[in-house]
Amino acid sequence: MKTRILLIALLGLGISELHTQTIMNIHQSNGTVLQIPLNTIDSITDTINKPGNLTIISTLAVGNINATTATSGGNISSNGGTSVTQRGVCWSTTSNPTTANNTTNNGSGTGSFTSNINGLTANSIYYIRAYAINSAGTTYGNELSFTTTTSGIVSNPGAGVTFNGYTYISVVLGNGQEWMAENLRTATYANGDPIPNIIDNLAWEQLNTPAWCNYNNSSANDTIYGKLYNCYTVSDSRNVCPAGWHVPKDAEWTILTDFLGGESVAGHKMRTTTGWEEQNRSPTNESGFSGLPGGFRSYRYGAFDNVGYTGYWWESSEHVTNYAMARSLHHSVSYEYRDLYSKQTGFSVRCLRD
Repeated sequence: MKTRILLIALLGLGISELHTQTIMNIHQSNGTVLQIPLNTIDSITDTINKPGNLTIISTLAVGNINATTATSGGNISSNGGTSVTQRGVCWSTTSNPTTANNTTNNGSGTGSFTSNINGLTANSIYYIRAYAINSAGTTYGNELSFTTTTSGIVSNPGAGVTFNGYTYISVVLGNGQEWMAENLRTATYANGDPIPNIIDNLAWEQLNTPAWCNYNNSSANDTIYGKLYNCYTVSDSRNVCPAGWHVPKDAEWTILTDFLGGESVAGHKMRTTTGWEEQNRSPTNESGFSGLPGGFRSYRYGAFDNVGYTGYWWESSEHVTNYAMARSLHHSVSYEYRDLYSKQTGFSVRCLRD
């Protein structure tokens, strides 16, 4: 903003005229004439509004890159003399992205800011620039590029483990957890003690001690889904898992589902792509967990149900005397569910490396 003081003489008024003229006529652009008595004028000023200068901004390094998201940001070291009203980053699959492309809005003001970039496509090259807007216009920072990963989930084959003559495959996730990638099928504890096989329905209903069974008491189901165990088996100190492994606690299951993006989408990434009846939501099994619908055995009458539709897995965390928490996957939704069940129920078991 610039202010100028104009002397009356510059308006074309002579010295002698100043003594005789008593009114100044100001002709306005709308055709009207503004008349001002000269003896009331001390000085005349006019104001010229200037937009200021553009900001000075740099783009921050891109980090936390995966298949669909990344982070970046910017640093505004000068606002150019006027307030920064909007700032963020813009990106595109072509060079020199602008605010006409994809953008974030990270508020206003100067200094550093962080931007979360979402909605990216896996295995793609992106170009990104920070931007800032003030009254002089939009300024862009230096351009950076990055490539998204091929998958949002990082998992690798684990070393697995041999237990009672059977070798279980495992998967190591990017969060450091190593999970069995198939259900437990042992009939003994880690110390070799046998776990009772209970076939009779009434006997199963009345149990409050460890037991296992196959779905419908069929060895063919054991081959596909592994065994079903009541929770008394899981909570036994002799450890139903191999030495160096354990039945995961509630917090450890949560670490898994958080890594997969939360319970609302984890099921989609934990189910096998085949083997489910009326399968919906196009499961990807990105995690390598390879969850199958092994069904369950009810604590009421020892009845079997839901094979092909639902898979259930015990946690080792006890919540109340007769109930414990379990996780489940369902054929028609992307959720991974967490609920309390009677300890007499027969569910599948997965083991987690210590």
